[in-house]
Amino acid sequence: MQRLDFKQLLSQKLSPQQIQFIKLLQIPTAELEMRIKEEMEINPVLEEGVDNTSDDTSDNTQDDYDSEDDRSSNDDVDINDYLNDDEISGYKMQGDRGGEDEDDREMPIAMTTSLTDSLLDQLGFLSLDDKQYTIGMQLIGSIDSDGYIRRDLSSIVNDLAFSQNVETTEEEIEDILHMIQTFDPAGIGARDLPECLLLQLHRREQDDTTILAERIISETFDEFTKKHYQKIQSKFNITEEELKKAVDVIVKLNPKPGGAGAGMTRIQYIIPDFMLTNNNGQLELSLNGRNAPDLRISRSYADMFDAYDKSDKKDKKLKETVTFVKQKLDAAKWFIDAIRQRQNTLLRTMEAIVKYQHAFFLEGDESELRPMILKDIAEEIGMDISTVSRVANSKAVQTEFGIYPLKYFFSEGIATDSGEDASSREVKHILKEIIEGESKRKPLSDEKIEQILNEKGYNIARRTVAKYREQLNIPVARLRKEL
Repeated sequence: MQRLDFKQLLSQKLSPQQIQFIKLLQIPTAELEMRIKEEMEINPVLEEGVDNTSDDTSDNTQDDYDSEDDRSSNDDVDINDYLNDDEISGYKMQGDRGGEDEDDREMPIAMTTSLTDSLLDQLGFLSLDDKQYTIGMQLIGSIDSDGYIRRDLSSIVNDLAFSQNVETTEEEIEDILHMIQTFDPAGIGARDLPECLLLQLHRREQDDTTILAERIISETFDEFTKKHYQKIQSKFNITEEELKKAVDVIVKLNPKPGGAGAGMTRIQYIIPDFMLTNNNGQLELSLNGRNAPDLRISRSYADMFDAYDKSDKKDKKLKETVTFVKQKLDAAKWFIDAIRQRQNTLLRTMEAIVKYQHAFFLEGDESELRPMILKDIAEEIGMDISTVSRVANSKAVQTEFGIYPLKYFFSEGIATDSGEDASSREVKHILKEIIEGESKRKPLSDEKIEQILNEKGYNIARRTVAKYREQLNIPVARLRKEL
């Protein structure tokens, strides 16, 4: 039997304007310009430029958005509500660098030849027929960002048959692959790490040390990766000095020929969202506004409203047109207001971080970093932790000591003998110094590092030492051993 029940529920939903603000908040400055251009393409009411017209009697933008239903319910529209608002009419807000030349608005980006383009250029110098060239292009397209071909040759045979209508065999593909493996950078097109290292060794002068290095890779690669040097010495009946020379050659090879070490990948720049300068002990913070153009509401749409005021209000088509334009005006106003809120939120968050880590920003000394979590900053600025997280996860600040992601300044606390908390960043710095100063012939174990840190007054467990070591990309003691 069906029953009809009444339930009272309380729920909270984000408005479209709040969602827009959240999306704008989490993107970095490097992407903001593209986002603004996208908005301008879909909304003709938005245009670049500073609106110099202002009205002292204009209403300030409300902090909370009015509902769309309330806005669209009014038939009488005043264009001045959109054009003469000092708060939002121009996108020249706090944190922008006024007075700079337009030519300085964009940061110069150096471009380098991509790895794929370089390989295709080299492929063009080979005397290949159409089928071979197609196979070569397919192989180059299969090379990953590290410079390896990790797909089975049988899979590439199928790819060529289905996508290029080229019938071939694994043997034909391997012949072309061997040609590509002679390209620069050395080691490109390898199918695994040993092959990559051997390709590089084959290009070296074939002296005794290089030949020994090739034998170590091809015959005892597993022992080499585990640094079982005594087993390698016994197998090849060589001295420790001979082994050391061969190992020195191997460790200088490039395990990722497609990476930055090849010098052929596109350089990725970090564009800072904040600029922090030290003016005689006074820290001055500003937003990087060069990637965001000035925005305003287009005045050309005022003519439409003038025509509407002078026309017959019962004209259905004209009324529909004015309603459409009004919706675009509302959207433009909301967007500019979201940009303003974004900048204010960024500044408030960064100002709180600078205040909290003031000692570090003065000297750049990692040991001066205080333990700080998202909750500390959220309470300081009176915002939600999720808002601070969105700012911290995608933003960076330029200081006199370099560019730092905001996540760098957040760290947990470690208890000390003095009763105060030390930043985990400070502990990691000390841990790194301990490992850098260890004897590489007998590296320190995590237990020994734990003892040293405890002696220095840091109450830290061995598992925490292991966690910090892994976060610093430092291998275990056995793999840090050197001859």
